[in-house]
Amino acid sequence: METKKFTKNDASFHCAHCGKEVLPLGYTSRNHCPFCLYSLHLDIHPGDRMNPCGGLMEPVRAYPDPKKGYVIVHRCQKCHEERQNRAAHTAKIQPDDINQIIQLTVKPF
Repeated sequence: METKKFTKNDASFHCAHCGKEVLPLGYTSRNHCPFCLYSLHLDIHPGDRMNPCGGLMEPVRAYPDPKKGYVIVHRCQKCHEERQNRAAHTAKIQPDDINQIIQLTVKPF
């Protein structure tokens, strides 16, 4: 049986890193804080919230993608897995901090 690779889970949350309230995007699952860009290691597939790790995911670099805009690479501080996530710097509600994203683009791979 084929499993779904994406589950829409667009709920508000308080950031585990900076403590700010993060509002839903309204069109897809928001998986990181737009203020500090940190995330939690909660998903196996986007939005499923099935990963038992639960570690804090630090934004370690970013790169521009012609189809997706900017992509942020997060590294789990607990298990060290890296995940890539599309930035929401053009969102109408709490857009990602574009200055922080640009700073991440100068970090080496």
